Amino acid sequence: MVSQMMAARSAFTEWKPLNTFELAFDVRETLTLASFAAAEGKKEALQAAIQHGYGIDLPESPRRVEGKDISFIWSGPDQWIAIAERGESRDLEVELTPALAGLASVVDQSDARAVVRISGRRARDVLAKGVPIDLHPRAFRANSVAITHASHIGVILWQIDDAPTYEIAMFRSFADSFAHWLAHASAELANNP
Repeated sequence: MVSQMMAARSAFTEWKPLNTFELAFDVRETLTLASFAAAEGKKEALQAAIQHGYGIDLPESPRRVEGKDISFIWSGPDQWIAIAERGESRDLEVELTPALAGLASVVDQSDARAVVRISGRRARDVLAKGVPIDLHPRAFRANSVAITHASHIGVILWQIDDAPTYEIAMFRSFADSFAHWLAHASAELANNP
């Protein structure tokens, strides 16, 4: 029998998904995430290892790049977050650590971060109620990344496509505060589908 202490639990205790014609949001609880930072003087070798292993170049600015079954999010100078579906017990820390040995420090973020997906025609309107960046398509478009906040909660925000679809990662301990803010920010749409 699995101990209750070891059972997987959502970071959100009062999450209410929304799916209307104009707006949808839900949690992404099937992801594996790992952050990694280049070791001093090893950035070029790290870039080459990622290119060799995944066929893509790591972004050098606030961008998202996507390869087969994996994405890399810029999270600061010489720092990235790798994101993939967990699938068949996939663990990006276990996958990346030997591939990047001596080139980068790799840290599992799967249980440290919560990720929410927000999409639909009104997604920008809802995010504008608490995210202090310009989300207009001329300024922020598919594969753009921002390290910012939603209301008072530090987040990493990236845009997946032009629908628009956004994903937002926050520290797990802020998940319920984020859910509360999101419910409040989207209340007019939730009550008028």
